Amino acid sequence: MSGHTDRVTAHRVLVVEDDHGVRDVIARGLREEGFAVTTAADGGSALRTVEGGAVDAVVLDVGLPDSDGRDVCQAMRARGVEVPVLFLTAYDGVTNRLSGFSAGGDDYLVKPFHIAELVARLRVALRRTAGDASLRAADLRLDPATHDLALAGRSVALSPTEFRIMGCLMAAGGTVVARRTLLRAGWPEGAIVTPNTLDQYVAKLRRKLRELDGDRSIGTVRGVGYRFG
Repeated sequence: MSGHTDRVTAHRVLVVEDDHGVRDVIARGLREEGFAVTTAADGGSALRTVEGGAVDAVVLDVGLPDSDGRDVCQAMRARGVEVPVLFLTAYDGVTNRLSGFSAGGDDYLVKPFHIAELVARLRVALRRTAGDASLRAADLRLDPATHDLALAGRSVALSPTEFRIMGCLMAAGGTVVARRTLLRAGWPEGAIVTPNTLDQYVAKLRRKLRELDGDRSIGTVRGVGYRFG
């Protein structure tokens, strides 16, 4: 899949993690989903990288060998770096999350986590930075409360799986979403899904989009995945 990176997204992500194994797993997973990844093992290296303006988002471990990741985030903000920062931590709890947000972080992910969730959260943060945090595409709206897909006063009901797949496509902002990402979004870890199951669900979503008489559609990118736009 990495050979198709240039067709998926050009977003540049800095991964700051001192554990070599964890850092490599995150970097590899993000690259497979189309991100351009730079890595750093400590806060000092992270600050030097972001000051160069070469990143669009930062995945930042809280426990670094030379500093607390929250202090690094505060230093980034103090130096005018406004890219989204997603914290990684081994500790959960309201106090820890609040301290991360207070430091200027945009999101918080507790270890262990699934790469698919990290990818989804990064895409939402990047869209929010671009000024659109809602799941909308022109006049088309995906309602998380009712699981309806709505356009100009009309709506169609989606099943839970259809909703998750549609949400993943819309959150990608018109970029290609890899098949593996859609499978992870639609079905729980360990679920047995046949190769054509995803295609069948995409076909259902296309029919429902046509019911709304919208101009938007789900396109197939052969060998890669799907794009909504």
